[in-house]
Amino acid sequence: MPRTRAPRNAEPALVLKAGRERSLRRRHPWVFSGAVARVTGAPGPGDTVRLLDAAGNFVALAAYSPASQIRARVWTFDAEDTIAKEFLRARLQRALSLRDALGTAKHTNALRLVHGESDGLPGLIVDRYADVLVAQFLAAGVERWRDEILDSLVELTGCEAVYERSDAEVRKLEELPARTGFVRGNRAASRCPIIEYGLNFRVDVEQGQKTGFFLDQRENRQRVRALAAGREVLDGFAYTGGFSIAALAGGAKRVYAIESSADAIQIARENLAANPLDASRVEFQQGDVFSQLRVLRDRGASFDLVVLDPPKFAPTAAQAKNAARAYKDINLLALKLLAPGGLLATFSCSGGVSAALFQSIVAGAAVDAGAEAKIVERFGAAADHPVALEFPEGEYLKGLLVLKG
Repeated sequence: MPRTRAPRNAEPALVLKAGRERSLRRRHPWVFSGAVARVTGAPGPGDTVRLLDAAGNFVALAAYSPASQIRARVWTFDAEDTIAKEFLRARLQRALSLRDALGTAKHTNALRLVHGESDGLPGLIVDRYADVLVAQFLAAGVERWRDEILDSLVELTGCEAVYERSDAEVRKLEELPARTGFVRGNRAASRCPIIEYGLNFRVDVEQGQKTGFFLDQRENRQRVRALAAGREVLDGFAYTGGFSIAALAGGAKRVYAIESSADAIQIARENLAANPLDASRVEFQQGDVFSQLRVLRDRGASFDLVVLDPPKFAPTAAQAKNAARAYKDINLLALKLLAPGGLLATFSCSGGVSAALFQSIVAGAAVDAGAEAKIVERFGAAADHPVALEFPEGEYLKGLLVLKG
């Protein structure tokens, strides 16, 4: 039986405590549990609810998540909208049109198509690798409309294969089970050959971290490529070789790449072999980056360019204190390994570490390393990872290019 739409006044609603609608009036898309005075009706996970202020005035339509501290995520602030397949398809089309306007596809066939709240689709991440899509459903609302979203993605992109990587830790906060696997199309497309600024990579959408490849670092890899000529390069947390291969393509004299995962190193070697580059100038070292940096320090090693792109140390602000120690440790060691006049490209993808805190951490590392250093450039995510002005939480990747005096 087709669903029938209930009258507006019969829809479930979240009535907010007095004054707690202020952030919503500024178009922030989240409502936390502590802001809710009461729930009317009996909404289930992912159901659409009206958000009402304490006086009963309409504020927004949102997806309800009874298990999460983020109790509701806004779909729209327009009371006339209807949350259905057509609404979601239009949001997807808008996200795709933005990427077309950015011209990213001129340089690569791998890009982020949907970036969650910043594209008006809270909790949905979609990346494209050649003709394969990788989708993450990270919140109850998009989970509720999963099939409709998948059908629309196939229709709008022409990609027949969609791999789902809904295995991120944040799903636990929504009491959603982990789920991975091909959900549409070609089940033999687990390794996707992509091109980025003329360089070839093979992406493992099944086993790779996040959605398979760090697309947010695309422009930063290209920047490292432009800086690498004639330099001895150290690539910490090398993963599948993105920065290492970019540096080599830029004319690096030598690249020393450290990565803890043997599987990632194997893929990095395959990526290197897929490009007409001198593989003898790259050395891969499997091991813990922290300990390997100390080994290099004790050997008196020196580099002209160091890249630090570690995994997420602090998903939330609650972990920031412990993460700060880890960031300081690796940056201190990197600065000790950096030759005078050398460059440190250092990054944090931790949402719980602000740009100001990250800069403070790196500054402290420089002091402890006895290094005179200055910021000469700042890094962020590639343009296909937009950040809505009203949703600063979407700006998770930050980086600094530091010159050692």
